[in-house]
Amino acid sequence: MAHSKVETSAADDRQALLDRDLSILAFNERVLDWAHRPEVPVLERLRYLCIVSSNLDEFFEVRAEPHVMGSLQGLKTGPYTQKSLAVIAERTGAMVARQYALYNEDLLPTLQRKGYRILSHGERNAAQRQWVRSYFQREVQPLLVPVSLDPAHPFPQVANKSLNFIVQLSGKDAFGRSNEIAIVKVPRVLPRLISLPARVCDGTTAYVMLSSVIRAHLAELFPGREVGQFSQFRVTRNSELAVDEDEIANLRMALRQGLQHRHYGQAVRLEVSANCAPRLAEFLRKEFQLPEEAVFRVNGPVNLVRLMQLIDLVNAPELLFPPYAASFPAQVPQHGSVFARLKAGDVMIHQPFESFDGVLAFLREAVMDPNVLAIKQTIYRAGSDPTMMDLLREAVRRGKEVTAVVELKARFDEEANINWAEQLESIGVQVVYGIVGLKTHAKMLLVTRREGRFLRRYGHLSTGNYNRRTAALYTDISYLTADAEITSDMDQLFGHLASQSRLPKMKRLLVAPFQLHADMQARIAAVGEAAARGAKGRIVIKMNALTDMPLIEALLEAGQKGAHIDLIVRGACMLPARVAGLSENIRVRSVIGRFLEHSRVFYFCADQDESLYLSSADWMSRNMTRRIELAWPVTDPFLRQRIIDECLMAYLHDGLDAWDLAPDGHYHRVGLTAPGHGAQNALMQRYSAAAREE
Repeated sequence: MAHSKVETSAADDRQALLDRDLSILAFNERVLDWAHRPEVPVLERLRYLCIVSSNLDEFFEVRAEPHVMGSLQGLKTGPYTQKSLAVIAERTGAMVARQYALYNEDLLPTLQRKGYRILSHGERNAAQRQWVRSYFQREVQPLLVPVSLDPAHPFPQVANKSLNFIVQLSGKDAFGRSNEIAIVKVPRVLPRLISLPARVCDGTTAYVMLSSVIRAHLAELFPGREVGQFSQFRVTRNSELAVDEDEIANLRMALRQGLQHRHYGQAVRLEVSANCAPRLAEFLRKEFQLPEEAVFRVNGPVNLVRLMQLIDLVNAPELLFPPYAASFPAQVPQHGSVFARLKAGDVMIHQPFESFDGVLAFLREAVMDPNVLAIKQTIYRAGSDPTMMDLLREAVRRGKEVTAVVELKARFDEEANINWAEQLESIGVQVVYGIVGLKTHAKMLLVTRREGRFLRRYGHLSTGNYNRRTAALYTDISYLTADAEITSDMDQLFGHLASQSRLPKMKRLLVAPFQLHADMQARIAAVGEAAARGAKGRIVIKMNALTDMPLIEALLEAGQKGAHIDLIVRGACMLPARVAGLSENIRVRSVIGRFLEHSRVFYFCADQDESLYLSSADWMSRNMTRRIELAWPVTDPFLRQRIIDECLMAYLHDGLDAWDLAPDGHYHRVGLTAPGHGAQNALMQRYSAAAREE
């Protein structure tokens, strides 16, 4: 849970910042803490364990490649060196060891006491072994193609994060040769966890891992040979898609081709069984051209992420969190017109405490209203739920002009978004992909409606995605408005994304990469100047990551002038907190709860000047300079206070799920000795009570 400090060459060379990659790992250590909490239901603890494994997979896929290459090249200086990889490997290795110890020594025994077992070969009785053998011969063996290595059979292409076995053989093959190394690739279509039938389980519920099934029957894959040492293994590969948008004619086709090669990028991590023979591990390491630090030995299945399947297989609600049913948004009429409500003022939906159904109600009314002429929407991570697609299809059928700005380069959602784009085009939606070189990360939905002799616009802006599934798992703010200036700005921005014409001066919206970065720096500076002259200077920022150097420097300078600054940063934060002579007036905390904190809220107070913004953007260089992002002001007094109370103050006073960043760079969980309230728990209770009163 500690951050290690590294020297960063800032413009004025005056501060040591926290390392970004180690900060990402520290975030995952905080998530892993949930898996250790005994008061959390056991299947939810397993879920957090799997989430951390998935996050670590992504960390290596996205962040590790330059460290690995720096190590292979023997670099001693710079950000990516032999030492940087060693530090990451040590930190990651310790976390992975904790994961497997927790899995083997706590979660599995707890599940067993509850009546659910994952049986190894040695634990299976005769009837279970016979069933497993039959399953292997019927379902698994026909899909396996073991490859014995020789000059005519080179090492096969091993896909990113796939399950494989390396096997050492003795004896001769059919041609009298002693090729002793074989590789067995396991197809992804095979389930990683298999339920045993009740007839062989003596009244209990039991499962077997696919890796255990194959391991027990490896010899059957090599008739006439003797299987000696073996190990399961998994290789993680760099998965960043490199597409030169200036050199291609069709971005969608180029990305689809690139996705075909993603599974076979540069290897960055090798995982083998804890008891893998050194000779086999070294053979694999050299084959994948990895430094020794990139090899990890694990005491269990090499892919803990696939254990998420167990949560779906076990039918035991008592081993999960009590279900939370989000209330329908209080400000959205369930039976009346959303448009009529917006004429009376703006509407806020606090997800997931209030449901995404309020957003769908807005879109559904727009689709069904004959006076609505046009619907425009951005799509970043829409997921697989068909509801929104069906509504847009119906809008086209009813003769409305529908435009969708689909971001094809949303990391790890590229294929899903390509499919969305193709489906939308097939039903007559005008699909565009935004601006070359910039990701469209802004979330907005604009409706144009004829009202008498005039056209009136209604808009939806959000800190999160148009994704029904994640809307129930992430905390986000949806904002509905009929404000003429905001909706006019939205229309201008949609025109910019479609035509690439010059973006006119915005009246209310702050747009990256144009005004947002400079405006945030100016507001921070104004707070600092107010504090320097003895007036009130206050900043409270809630976001997911803080890694942008100019914004960090602006915050440090404002704090040194006397501004009081609170940063609620869920994940990576490079700004050191409460360091003497540097950041005494800056507090940093991270809140890790049942839901993923995702909303971005920016509050500034410089003397009598107060401003509050919601945004799609974290404070990272990529968000400020390489993405289309939005921030919009909240001026309605009621909604401003509601956001301050629910999104800022509640989290600043969280005494259960919050972690404070100490001057030494370590995070410390608050409330361990005397737990207080949790912000998310309080909000769930508040909204549940409000729903019951209705």
